[in-house]
Amino acid sequence: MIIYVDQITTRLIYTLDFVFKERGLSYTLCDDFIAFETIKDHKFNYSGRYFEGVKSIEPTSLLFDEDLKVFGLTEGVFQKEPCIAFNGNSDPLAGIFYVLSRMEEYGDVSRDNHLRFEGKNSVLFRFNWHEKAVCDRWAHALLSFLEIEIITPIGIDNFLPTFDIDSAYAYRYKGIIRNSLSSFKDFIYGRRKELMLRQKVQSGFKKDPFDTYDIIEATQDKGFQVLLFWLLGDYGKYDKNLSYKHPKHKKLIKRISERIEIGIHPSYKSNSYYFYLHQEIERLEGIVNKRVHKSRQHYLKLQFPLSYQTLIDQEITDDYTMGYADIAGFRAGTARSFLWFDLSKNEITTLRVHPFAYMDGTLNEYLHLSPEDAKNKIKQLHEEVNQYGGDFIFIWHNETLGDKRKWKGWLEVFYYTLNLKNK
Repeated sequence: MIIYVDQITTRLIYTLDFVFKERGLSYTLCDDFIAFETIKDHKFNYSGRYFEGVKSIEPTSLLFDEDLKVFGLTEGVFQKEPCIAFNGNSDPLAGIFYVLSRMEEYGDVSRDNHLRFEGKNSVLFRFNWHEKAVCDRWAHALLSFLEIEIITPIGIDNFLPTFDIDSAYAYRYKGIIRNSLSSFKDFIYGRRKELMLRQKVQSGFKKDPFDTYDIIEATQDKGFQVLLFWLLGDYGKYDKNLSYKHPKHKKLIKRISERIEIGIHPSYKSNSYYFYLHQEIERLEGIVNKRVHKSRQHYLKLQFPLSYQTLIDQEITDDYTMGYADIAGFRAGTARSFLWFDLSKNEITTLRVHPFAYMDGTLNEYLHLSPEDAKNKIKQLHEEVNQYGGDFIFIWHNETLGDKRKWKGWLEVFYYTLNLKNK
């Protein structure tokens, strides 16, 4: 495929690589219109010029800009596929870059009380596309328009259960002060069952409700590639794990790391004070005795471009934060991993982004789904990834596997997800 453009840019190459190379297809760019006219091979015109008999799309300026511009975004159509229209122009290539680069999250945008860009404010949610792999759909629509057959098989590349360990234990090893204060609160607020459970766990008569590592390890034993992200930040309002110095905590991490890969779960605090990120990575590396190159932000806190720039500075190569807390689906319009494009520098970076499809807390605490409705939602997301390709990644927490209180019945949802691997 020979593609004519008036200007060859980094943004253009990044987008075309996603459409073509990601699917095992090759292309060549040409910015010489005289030479392009003489070419007899299969060709495509992505410019404002006219070439008789050549399939063409009139581009918006997005892939040829070097700065951030404001566009009027409306719902358009390309090859019967709903697509972003920029100032009235349905341009699937520009749409792919806009969503994949997370351009809408730059600058002064509305955020929640944790300073997160919410899914409900995204353009994909506005058009009810958030549970669709729209970037892949637009890529397929473009290839169909160009009468190009996809030669690589479609399906799920990696089926990846991931776990965030925000708090290793509910009651064990918390120390006299923390346990006394918590017991006092249980007493004051009349939480009798909580108080009794705490006492039974501390006295060794009952298993800690957050101690579900046997389930996580059994998942690995069943042939799944499992990935954990461990919080090791100092204690604070939103960072409540055991101290990284606690010998029982260190022993647990070390034991699990011998069988399952562990990445860093940067603390809530580290998102504003980046010195802590370096410190927390060093703590984890010291415990597992190996380099750490994978991460997922605590509370899914992402601020573009600073969060990802900081990860790159700390030699993180793979990040698994790309998704929302408030809605399920595909924040970047794809389930495929991709290199992050830094719009502030207008360059492709070395950081590989791995989108996830859903988080346990999203389905239960934000969307308020029943376990049965959650299964239907998960099945739908799985089918989308299976149809358009990529990795089916999902987030659970050790405490949610306990199948207690508000999580009663949700362990079955977890196993339901695992059983989708063979479907």
